[in-house]
Amino acid sequence: GCSVRYSGYLESSDEPFCASCIKKYPRLMKLGKDVTLWGLEIGLLTMKVGEAARFFFLPGYAYGKMGCPPLVPPNATVMFEVEVLDFIDSAECDAFFELSAEQQDSVPLQKVLKVADTERQFGNHLYRMQNFEDAKGRYKKAFSILCRSPSDENEQCQINASKLLLLLNLSSTYLKLERPEQALVYGKKALEIDQKNAKALFRCGQACLCMAEYQEARDFLVRAQRIQPFNYDINNEIKKLA
Repeated sequence: GCSVRYSGYLESSDEPFCASCIKKYPRLMKLGKDVTLWGLEIGLLTMKVGEAARFFFLPGYAYGKMGCPPLVPPNATVMFEVEVLDFIDSAECDAFFELSAEQQDSVPLQKVLKVADTERQFGNHLYRMQNFEDAKGRYKKAFSILCRSPSDENEQCQINASKLLLLLNLSSTYLKLERPEQALVYGKKALEIDQKNAKALFRCGQACLCMAEYQEARDFLVRAQRIQPFNYDINNEIKKLA
């Protein structure tokens, strides 16, 4: 899926005949499904995140002999200005979730970790769009495939590292959803993996503050401050608590 900002122009016009949403993070679109202009799909495949480009498309790569009445006349050459804001390759992820539970269990750990990371990236995109409910669903989906038995300590460390990121994201998302009890649950689960994780301590402190559990909030925040004494967010939360 890709998130793009674009404007389409006719050769004879300075005003666009079409433009994407002006939001900072437009929705993710799937190539070949949501992106239907052949030339635009080819162009996007040559680009990377953060890149801006200008493409001129002959009719065969744009709207063809018929055009797109009333905005685009027949046999029109069009110009598109495009900026790629985000890109997530979901092909491997989609294929994994089409497998049965038994087949998923036989997939090598490295591939499972990659799928979980892709799902987390989707969640992050939704989070940035302030679609917290769907972001939560993505994070939970990613976490669900990490509940497998490791073959050695190295695999356990890799699984824990992936789980930790998701637990921190879930804690933050539940805070945004104004459900501090759940935010605290996931923050504490993150601390079970890394008891000195400043971000997890901070999330727990925020959650306790929301629930008016002031002493517990102070305990978490002071522990976080000891680890990161110059962290603005932690220090600001302690000021709020005071």
